[in-house]
Amino acid sequence: MSLSITALILGLLASPPDVEVVEVPVGGVQPQAVVDSEGVIHLVFLRGAPEASDVYYASRKPGEARFSTPIRVNSEPGTALAIGTVRGARIALGQGGRVHVLWNGTMKATPVNPLKGSPLLYSRSDEKRLRFEPQRNLMTRTFGLDGGASIAADRQGRVHASWHGQAKGSTGEANRQMWVARSKDDGQTFSPEESASTTPTGACGCCGSGSLVDSKGTVYLLYRAATDGIERGMTLLTSRDGGEHFDTSSLDSWRFNACPMSTTTLVEGSRGVLAAWETKGQVSFTRIDRESGERSPVISPRGGSESRKHPTIAVNHRGEVLVAWTEGTAWQKGGSLAWQVFDPTGQPIGPVGRLEKGVPVWGLATVVARPDGGFTIIR
Repeated sequence: MSLSITALILGLLASPPDVEVVEVPVGGVQPQAVVDSEGVIHLVFLRGAPEASDVYYASRKPGEARFSTPIRVNSEPGTALAIGTVRGARIALGQGGRVHVLWNGTMKATPVNPLKGSPLLYSRSDEKRLRFEPQRNLMTRTFGLDGGASIAADRQGRVHASWHGQAKGSTGEANRQMWVARSKDDGQTFSPEESASTTPTGACGCCGSGSLVDSKGTVYLLYRAATDGIERGMTLLTSRDGGEHFDTSSLDSWRFNACPMSTTTLVEGSRGVLAAWETKGQVSFTRIDRESGERSPVISPRGGSESRKHPTIAVNHRGEVLVAWTEGTAWQKGGSLAWQVFDPTGQPIGPVGRLEKGVPVWGLATVVARPDGGFTIIR
């Protein structure tokens, strides 16, 4: 019996890890979560009018059934944008477990973008995560914020806020670039943004982006291109010198003369960094080797509804992977939640899970791996 057939049989016979599905506290939407070394889940989400939402933070310790009482992150009420699903808040844990949060500000938000358009707003918690500092705008040289930004941090005090936008004088998606504002003092100050783009790929205006700093200090940025306005494959930028210089590689190709308004996720596991994205109504993921940068074959969940969007991914201490996504969601339309567990070799474990009408309007899900090996999906 061949190795691939054996792996498939073992995958089908394996007992899947526990998967719990919980709701965002207080009716919030667009959750984003990370887990710390103690197994505490740290969560941000939006709540309020889609055009003038608030950002909230909550946490849940291992063994607890409920999240803590949410704390508002934005210091100016109603300055976060939920319209479009792709523009919600992003979270990262930094030095000493400090929480860093980044979100698209509304046109009425302050501080304003000194050029024009929406500001990109940032706040960080105090060391005990009991309150958040006044919000700040990180866009100083760029404009045209549209799809979601992302934030990544490490335990040495380095924070990377990234987004795609335009420099003064440029126009069109084909001239959009990925930008990074960096902090070396755990978010106390940020340098003016610098372009991370080394190849003129453009950037799909209404699509979200992802970022991660892995355990070796490598910085990853993932976004959808817009080369010539029609090539919208996923593009990966990788920096091994702390964000000073980035290498560009393509994860897939998608010739499509429109914006799919998609989101993406990056997460680190014991066997490398995993990236998840959407192409042509299907969600996929690949594993990136931390040393060589080589990627595994692209893996997709079984079947396909042709409306799979907003993949989120997590990996547990056994190397098992859970990918969750939405189905049937669209502009001003909720949909269903679905998920699939994979073993460490990439073979599916058990059937595709599904919760009909499990995603609200402007909603998506996030997933984290728990210390016990199970997974928690927050919707």
